[in-house]
Amino acid sequence: MNRKLIFAANWKMNKGPSETEDFVKSFLSKIQGQSVNSEMVIAPPFVSLAKLVEALGTNSQVQIAAQNCSQYDAGAYTGEVSVLMLREFFVHYVIIGHSERRSIYGETDEVINAKIKKAREANLKPIFCIGETLEERESGNLEKVLRTQVTEGLKGVSEKDMLETVVAYEPVWAIGTGVTATSEQAQDTHAFVRSVLKDLYGEDVSSKIRIQYGGSVKPGNAAELMACPDIDGALIGGAALDPQSFLEVIQNGSAS
Repeated sequence: MNRKLIFAANWKMNKGPSETEDFVKSFLSKIQGQSVNSEMVIAPPFVSLAKLVEALGTNSQVQIAAQNCSQYDAGAYTGEVSVLMLREFFVHYVIIGHSERRSIYGETDEVINAKIKKAREANLKPIFCIGETLEERESGNLEKVLRTQVTEGLKGVSEKDMLETVVAYEPVWAIGTGVTATSEQAQDTHAFVRSVLKDLYGEDVSSKIRIQYGGSVKPGNAAELMACPDIDGALIGGAALDPQSFLEVIQNGSAS
């Protein structure tokens, strides 16, 4: 199955509007005239979305993502941002269920499921994050944890909406630690996740769903990871904060 690679920069709580403008100017100058066959996505903090839109201008090579969304449309939810608000910023994707949202802010599979459905109501494409802790992996619960996250997170999500959803597998123990799953570990887990998607949606749909890898992806390991048959791109943290580094991840990964 020829799935288009997708490389998404998750800036987390980094880069305000001025830094966002500087990054985009540099990044666009580097990709000018280049043929990039992969999909490129940038997810800045909420406060930098407007500047990202402005800085990208008419450039359609880079898609815009939000790092989170509310499961509610409006109301007394201080500090939250609705999918309809994100639509006004021409957001294409929204990251949902990142391990930091799960561990720090206590988001459950039920909450994540509601956010995925709400995103699809607004025609936003979820980047649905799953992943296990080191303790869960070492205790032999990897498959149980991931099956639960996938099954509960996607409960009631239609085949049509699933085809507009990207799954991002991020081993929690490899996020921001400099430790990366070996390409064999990553491929084995991606293949397992695809098998769970096959159980839920059938082979035709599961073979079309893109599954990204996240967890200390950098220029030096991008090619090896992207060469794996079930890895369809990367969700990139630290290495995506520098324009040249982000570009090298995309170039190296796309060349594999």
